[in-house]
Amino acid sequence: MTTLRAFTCDDLFRFNNIGFGFLLNRAPQYGIPFYLQYLAHWPEYFVVAEAPGGELMGYSDRGGRCGGALWGGGSVLMLPVFAVMGKAEGSVAREEWHGHVTALSVAPEFRRLGLAAKLMELLEEISEKKGGFFVDLFVRVSNQVAVNMYKQLGYSVYRTVLEYYSASNGEPDEDAYDMRKALSRDTEKKSIIPLPHPVRPEDIE
Repeated sequence: MTTLRAFTCDDLFRFNNIGFGFLLNRAPQYGIPFYLQYLAHWPEYFVVAEAPGGELMGYSDRGGRCGGALWGGGSVLMLPVFAVMGKAEGSVAREEWHGHVTALSVAPEFRRLGLAAKLMELLEEISEKKGGFFVDLFVRVSNQVAVNMYKQLGYSVYRTVLEYYSASNGEPDEDAYDMRKALSRDTEKKSIIPLPHPVRPEDIE
């Protein structure tokens, strides 16, 4: 039976099979301090799925702008299989208080088992308890697998953010979709009304 539990500092050294490079939204790499910051400020938004026998099936971070990646290789006693990572942010007065999915990652051998949906549901439940109006995330426009998955989970494209993802090797930067799902506090679903025009990263609060 798969077990969901809180992410711990030790897990940073156990993610070899996930590698953090398999993030569904393909976010750029970050180091250990980035993850420790999330763990310190939003521990409730940092969850891992652990397979029978202690094998970690993945992680989830429900909060920052861009997810991260660590390293692969080496041998460990416990392997992460799935996880989600994120945070709560925004203005309550302007009805922009929300949960944000920073990263969602799953080990290749544990995909298509409904784990992503389960972790996203957990993230949404936490955001509900915090009084959020919606949950949002950023995903590359080219990553149609992830875009379609999020749509199946009830998310829709709120706006396009031009050149959100920095490219390497001289290639052009890539646009991102800002996808949202309204929570019960947003009774009129105002938070998910699509913007008619794209924005730039510096326009994002």
